[in-house]
Amino acid sequence: MATETQTGLSKHLRGVTVTTLACLAGIAAAVASGFVVGTDPAAASDRLTVGILAGFIALQFPLLRVVGIDVADFGAKDYLYVGFMTFTLWFITFAIMLTAGVTL
Repeated sequence: MATETQTGLSKHLRGVTVTTLACLAGIAAAVASGFVVGTDPAAASDRLTVGILAGFIALQFPLLRVVGIDVADFGAKDYLYVGFMTFTLWFITFAIMLTAGVTL
């Protein structure tokens, strides 16, 4: 309603911000994985890449606080969403880097 006051981001802007950060973090995690581990065929089975992914997932929650999103309101579904979106973009980007033989 027009008479209500809002003290934070709208639900739509909150969702767009969380999704954008999760997607960008997934791409950044793939680039970091390729930089640290490499993009040769042996890098596909290196477990350090999953550790880098986990670090990028964990790094998002303090960043979301800085942006102004109250992470205390997050439920299990929100945490799973952030993790899934980050994993998906990491997986796609890293797979493309591995198959294309990108050198970093």
